[in-house]
Amino acid sequence: MFPEGIIDFSFQLNKFPIPIKNKMDNKNDTENGLLFHSNLGEDRDENSDFDDIRPYHDDEIHAAMQRLVGSEFFSLLCSYIYPGQDIQNVRQMVLQFKTIKDFQLEVMKSVTEQVIARSITDFTFHGVSQLQSDKNYLFVSNHRDIVLDSCLMQYILNCQGLDTTEITFGANLMSSPLIVDIGKCNKMFRVERGGNMKDFYMSSMHLSEYIRYDITRKQQSVWIAQRNGRTKDGNDHTDQGIIKMFCLSRPLDKIEALAELNIIPVSVSYEWEPCDILKALELYESRFEKYVKKPGEDINSILTGIIQRKGRVNITLCPQITHSDLLPFDNFTHNEYHKRVAQLIDQRIISAYHLTPNNYIAHDLRYGQQRYACHYTTDQRNAFVHHLEGLNRFDINEPDVLRDIFLGIYANPLKNMTENVKHL
Repeated sequence: MFPEGIIDFSFQLNKFPIPIKNKMDNKNDTENGLLFHSNLGEDRDENSDFDDIRPYHDDEIHAAMQRLVGSEFFSLLCSYIYPGQDIQNVRQMVLQFKTIKDFQLEVMKSVTEQVIARSITDFTFHGVSQLQSDKNYLFVSNHRDIVLDSCLMQYILNCQGLDTTEITFGANLMSSPLIVDIGKCNKMFRVERGGNMKDFYMSSMHLSEYIRYDITRKQQSVWIAQRNGRTKDGNDHTDQGIIKMFCLSRPLDKIEALAELNIIPVSVSYEWEPCDILKALELYESRFEKYVKKPGEDINSILTGIIQRKGRVNITLCPQITHSDLLPFDNFTHNEYHKRVAQLIDQRIISAYHLTPNNYIAHDLRYGQQRYACHYTTDQRNAFVHHLEGLNRFDINEPDVLRDIFLGIYANPLKNMTENVKHL
């Protein structure tokens, strides 16, 4: 098991295995194989109530791999995941996979290493030492990128010799059989969205029951975003409806309903926000009417997030929400209880967010100040301004509004952290 610290990916692609820097003694270590303890393949679920949303079982992997290698996109995927390797050799390797563990260790690990090596300069993590290998958790994370937030966290758990989590996967993203196969082979389970009030309640109850089943009986941890959809304006706020959903499957004891899920807030921060320009444009267009996604927009966002440079990235596992944390809210109404728990999660995520020079630069530019000039250099400011000028290529009526929205993506985390400190 590697010590917590910094994973330095400023090396070339042919420099694997990956050196892991120990922040305590600054010595380099080398990856000698990942300890991985998956229990998905030990026993097939006897509970068929969740067949409509669950990930694949091990005995479904071989058929999924046959579909994967037969996909018209297989060559393209191979060129990114295994650059320079013969496609026929990769095809034969993939066809040998028989378990979730095989797929995650070979494919998802390689995908993540390529993303990190090509677009991340420093990858740091904190808070992993609190995790117990014999305990399962509900990781509630802020959400900045469609796939990378959870993908990078799985990689950390993997490198630390801990089991990966199951991952919520919006039904709207299951746009093709290929994506469904890749997702379900990677422990992703389906989350229904939309529908009338009755359908929404039933799907929420179903999801709540599955998450509790996962953690308390199936012995699997779960990753879920703090809200429906990515944060697009830089404000990380937990939807109290998510907290309500968690409680649906244990309605008679609201404290134990959450305490037994072992909730750990997760704070993910990127130096360069994935899809920042796309997010700004969406917010600009949705000011006066509901934004309607264009065909293929989700896939475009996924690919942009993967390819776009991200600079320094940090994932911090915040302190667990314990029974004693929840007990002061016991006398509140259910609605107020959900609100207070959401606020508690927000406080921990915001406090653990790792600010970079871009956050300080954006705040100064947005408010016409030099208040945070000591936190960045002239070169860093010039690099950010150059990126900001990329907005000029869009022919819009109110460029100043778009600019302000864009600056808010980076400035709001600093603003929220400052306000959060005042309330602690």
